[in-house]
Amino acid sequence: MRDVNNIWSKVKQVLDPRMNKSQNLLKDWDWWGPLLLCLVLSVRLSVAAMSDQGPAVFAATFFIIWFGSAIVTLNSQLLGGKISFFQSVCVLGYCIFPLVIVSLITWLLPFFLKLVLVIFAYIWATYASLNFLTDVNLENKRLLAIYPIFLFYFMIGWLVLVS
Repeated sequence: MRDVNNIWSKVKQVLDPRMNKSQNLLKDWDWWGPLLLCLVLSVRLSVAAMSDQGPAVFAATFFIIWFGSAIVTLNSQLLGGKISFFQSVCVLGYCIFPLVIVSLITWLLPFFLKLVLVIFAYIWATYASLNFLTDVNLENKRLLAIYPIFLFYFMIGWLVLVS
């Protein structure tokens, strides 16, 4: 039950990234929440795929989320960021929550409405992750660290949109 409460408190921080900065996600990282969100999104996209493509969609979604967050983390570390690998992957994993919710909501909606909601979730996820990663200390290299985050959430948003 303790882990469920921790996951919920971190999801609430993603829902409102401006709340109580003293209890940042980076201080107490875990991978249970990101794993759960990744599994929910992977299952949702694989169920929506054609029957023979379901396992491939599941594997691709799972791989893109974990490998993509590892690459974004490695990029910020190579630029001199002061964040551990595990903390960054935790934050990026929790911040896909808006895209996961939109993927569940828009399952049967028309394309235009789905497009609007995916764009909103993309902006929300990106804003939340950038807000949490302000502690990374990348003074003049900030744009180089932010661009891969934009691409990471764009790729996940694209998967949700085309499903």
